[in-house]
Amino acid sequence: MSEQYAVFGNPITQSKSPAIHQHFAQQTQQDIHYSKQLVPADGFALAAAEFFKAGGKGLNITMPFKLDALEFADTLTERARLAGAVNTLAQQQDGSILGDTTDGLGLVADISINLSWPIAAKSVLVLGAGGAVRGVLEPLLQELPNKLVLANRTAAKAELLAQQFSHLGQISGGGFDDLAGQQFDLVINGTAASLAGDLPPLPAGLLSPQACCYDMAYGNEPTVFMRWASEQGAVDCADGLGMLVGQAAESFTLWRGIKPDTQMVIDLLRQSL
Repeated sequence: MSEQYAVFGNPITQSKSPAIHQHFAQQTQQDIHYSKQLVPADGFALAAAEFFKAGGKGLNITMPFKLDALEFADTLTERARLAGAVNTLAQQQDGSILGDTTDGLGLVADISINLSWPIAAKSVLVLGAGGAVRGVLEPLLQELPNKLVLANRTAAKAELLAQQFSHLGQISGGGFDDLAGQQFDLVINGTAASLAGDLPPLPAGLLSPQACCYDMAYGNEPTVFMRWASEQGAVDCADGLGMLVGQAAESFTLWRGIKPDTQMVIDLLRQSL
């Protein structure tokens, strides 16, 4: 009998997780069944408990339940503790539930492996200071950039977030106005602005001559941030579809002990957009 996995969210119809994990299972010859479940806004703990009680082995968690998943887990990985959110739950051999976050690993894998953009010794700018950004900082800092700067509309929020991760590397935070006169080799957009067709107020001259730009959002055409990057002279730019597939691959590896190839799945999803 196939082992059961699922993604919980609200809304959930847009989720590509079932298709992604089905591709992974076929590729690695794993016998799993993966579904998506609409969970009531106040019903996460009950739904998760019922899922695991019925024999479920693992869950992906999407909005708005990443904090609920953090509280539900019996133990947390260090990166989940630092991120303050969980997007993956995995039942352990003793029956306990481990909470992990794989978003940052997916981002770093897409940038460094799929795109072959270097992070080590580079100057990195991350736009935003919300949950999406918090979840990727530890893996980014583990790549040992020369510096990592957070910029946010509310400067104090970026400054506080930088302080919380300062033990992991060279990181600072501030407002968009503070970026004037600075240049970066890698700029990552972690704001929700692209989804609304908007752009943070970024100064001209922000990109170094070899700069690459990455938008954590994705769509069927270049985002407004990607268009800005091209206009500013970025040598390459990419959206977050590879991050989506990459974080799913990390979840799959945690559950099944085997790492799938992501590029083929990225290409299939790109064709379907």
